Amino acid sequence: MRRQLRTFIILLACSFFFSSTLQAQRLQTEFDVRLVAEGLQFPWGMVFMPDGNVLVTEKVGRLRIITPDGKVSEPIKGVPVVFFQQQGGLLDVALDPEFTKNRLIYLSYAEPEGSRAGTAVARAELKDGSLENLQVIFRQIPKVSGSVHFGSRLAFAPNGNLFITLGDRGDYMEEAQNLGNHIGKIIRIKPDGSVPADNPFVNNPQAKPEIWSYGHRSVQGATIHPKTGALWIHEHGPKGGDEINIPQPGKNYGWPKANYGTHYNGAPIKNEHAEQGFEEPIHYWVPSIAPSGMVFYTGKLFPAWRGNLFVGALAGRQLVRLTTDDKKILSEERLLTNTLRFRDVEQGPDGALYLLTDEDNGKLLKLTPK
Repeated sequence: MRRQLRTFIILLACSFFFSSTLQAQRLQTEFDVRLVAEGLQFPWGMVFMPDGNVLVTEKVGRLRIITPDGKVSEPIKGVPVVFFQQQGGLLDVALDPEFTKNRLIYLSYAEPEGSRAGTAVARAELKDGSLENLQVIFRQIPKVSGSVHFGSRLAFAPNGNLFITLGDRGDYMEEAQNLGNHIGKIIRIKPDGSVPADNPFVNNPQAKPEIWSYGHRSVQGATIHPKTGALWIHEHGPKGGDEINIPQPGKNYGWPKANYGTHYNGAPIKNEHAEQGFEEPIHYWVPSIAPSGMVFYTGKLFPAWRGNLFVGALAGRQLVRLTTDDKKILSEERLLTNTLRFRDVEQGPDGALYLLTDEDNGKLLKLTPK
């Protein structure tokens, strides 16, 4: 009885909180927000399994399963040791395209090595609440000091190749222009960690063969366009200059030589991309929204939103809805402004949108039509 009463109070408070915000915004599409689960410690990434359960990572180094009715499992055993500090920890999670047959999942995380760390990706079989036969399929080279800008979003292309986003690691931003390392790059590998033969730099002895594109700052959003199959990403700028890009093979996206923001110390950055031989972003934000997580909506619950791109945002505590065509952004709407820091956004198998909040008492929220 006490548990039921507590759940009712939480849902009532959550409903009042979000309803007040929504009424004030007069949104084109009205929706309700429901609390699915809470008590997560800095959740970072999530992915839905075929049975409707969702795998959620906690940055502290835990992986959990949450059922549709909000039951949170005990931590799954066998997760690799992570470097949990500032932006480092257990980060994204993805299912193998053949998950129903092989039960393989993929984890990105900050991997420690003494006082240094680097982004790594491991895969393992998920069986009976534990990970078995864990194998590290990618390690960022080199590992460096510092605890920011690990990147770490994972996205499987339609042909089965895996994209991994990597950050510039903060103090090493100049290395984003150096093809001899993995810092500030988008990586494309096969599910077993091998390099696709058609990667753009496989025949360049001075470059890492896993590199797909370079000149990136801190990419915390990656998703596949449902029609074109192309990778779309967003990345944090410094003071302003968050970008959305559609990374093309072998192309340079300019960081730190081009950006629409300024350095934290006030130093200017040239915003001319094309004039310096770099790719222009298809969209950017000034001031920064601190984007994290992104997904194209393809469900049936919100017909007006089909084909829209949703981006979670930490700054401004909001969810951003973007209308698009195959290659550009057409319009933007801010949802749930000044509410919570949204770390990830995904579409569930029921057609609802799900949000993870970035906090010590992290929540999984569900958006459905009003």
